[in-house]
Amino acid sequence: MSGPRIAILGGNSAIGVAVARRYADRKARVVLVGRDLAALERDRADLLVRGAAQVELQQADFAALDGLSEVAQAAWSAFGGLDVALVAYGSLPDQAACAASADTAAAALALNFNSPALLVGELANHFEAQRAGVIAAISSVAGDRGRQSNYVYGAAKGGLQRFLEGLRHRLHAAGVAVLDIRPGFVSTPMTAHLPQGGPLWATPEKVAGDVVAAIDRRKAVLYTPWFWRFILLIVTSLPRPIFHKSKL
Repeated sequence: MSGPRIAILGGNSAIGVAVARRYADRKARVVLVGRDLAALERDRADLLVRGAAQVELQQADFAALDGLSEVAQAAWSAFGGLDVALVAYGSLPDQAACAASADTAAAALALNFNSPALLVGELANHFEAQRAGVIAAISSVAGDRGRQSNYVYGAAKGGLQRFLEGLRHRLHAAGVAVLDIRPGFVSTPMTAHLPQGGPLWATPEKVAGDVVAAIDRRKAVLYTPWFWRFILLIVTSLPRPIFHKSKL
């Protein structure tokens, strides 16, 4: 028999693919949603070899906000409903470029907050009617406190955190769990331009393992790797005069 029905919205992302592989081991039925259809085709072949019962593909541009309702409907309809939906896309904008250009900042805010929030909202309506399932979305530890180095990105992710918190409150009575995933530094194509290495960096595979475990446990918030919870506890607890002397 096939396993759970899962949609990966952001099927071209490194974390999304790593999560899909974990579910392929469970013989899941997976729908991959992303912009690069050729890459999705390659991932479908890989997931089927790994044991996925069925893999459907859906091409979508998440920056096109007016099409997100259709994206959610198509993902939901692929298997006549879903057990898990993971929203796993975004961008890491250059803060200086965002500060210099309102258009650049607007595009970053739209892709990192407006789009995932609206898409999660559309999915929530389906899950609420089904009265079961888990919605998971990737925010970031950057959303926990505004910092000079990435406050446009942080604002988008912080807004997404609050959105997920409110949605979790709304869906509790329907038996639907909402998971807010807050990764730290992850070695992905999105962060390829940054200096990497050291104990603070994680692989997509490590994050994926944490994500699947958190979905299984129906957790509300996941810091991944685990130590970011304590790092951010310190960062958010710093008194403002001390914090303003930092270069974070």
